[in-house]
Amino acid sequence: MLYLIGLGLNKDSISIEGMDALKECEQVYLESYTVDFPYTVETLEKSIKNKIIILDRAQVESEDLIKEAKKKNVALLVYGCPLFATTHMSLISDAKSARVKTKIIYAASVFDAIAESGLQLYKFGKITSMPTWQKSYEPYSFLESVQENQSIQAHSLILIDIGLEFNDALEQLEKALNKPEIKVKIEKMIICSNLGTKDSKFSYDSINKLKTKKISKPFCFIIPGKMHFLEEEIVESF
Repeated sequence: MLYLIGLGLNKDSISIEGMDALKECEQVYLESYTVDFPYTVETLEKSIKNKIIILDRAQVESEDLIKEAKKKNVALLVYGCPLFATTHMSLISDAKSARVKTKIIYAASVFDAIAESGLQLYKFGKITSMPTWQKSYEPYSFLESVQENQSIQAHSLILIDIGLEFNDALEQLEKALNKPEIKVKIEKMIICSNLGTKDSKFSYDSINKLKTKKISKPFCFIIPGKMHFLEEEIVESF
């Protein structure tokens, strides 16, 4: 049996169902490549009372995890919701093809937590991700999704690549906005950091003023679309 267990957003967010499943597992793994954790692995181990082995993307996508799950109960821990990342859906598909039983145990995701911003979830458009730019590779396709969302007055959630620092992410955003083919206008945006933890924080301002903020990982960007006056009231309070 292969368990995919959501951890939620802080070290104590794993569900009772998830904790019970861990008691049945001989091996516990942690997917480490989709988010900057707001706590250490050691802290998580103490919380769930299990020894954890960290896996990178290649290890999760290999056949090793599924082969092991054929012989014993194995858990893969995932920050937030276990199916928020497409990689994990592929893992489940591969497990079914190999006739390995799977069980998904859900928990809160970043998409649940951004509701605290005051923006209504059903008014969000496509979710997109900002990758870390390289010297010879500076993709800005994430803004194409924002552009599409703005065309229907929808809000945009931009997830930030693991390891990307706040000021670097803002710099990338500004450079991408200057591309002539991009027709995105941002007067103000929301920064969400450490969602679901005691250090949870929302900031709302222009890009220039946000540069002065001290924002710790993990964080994400929200580009508001057309806001209802109740949404505006809460957002302005940030």
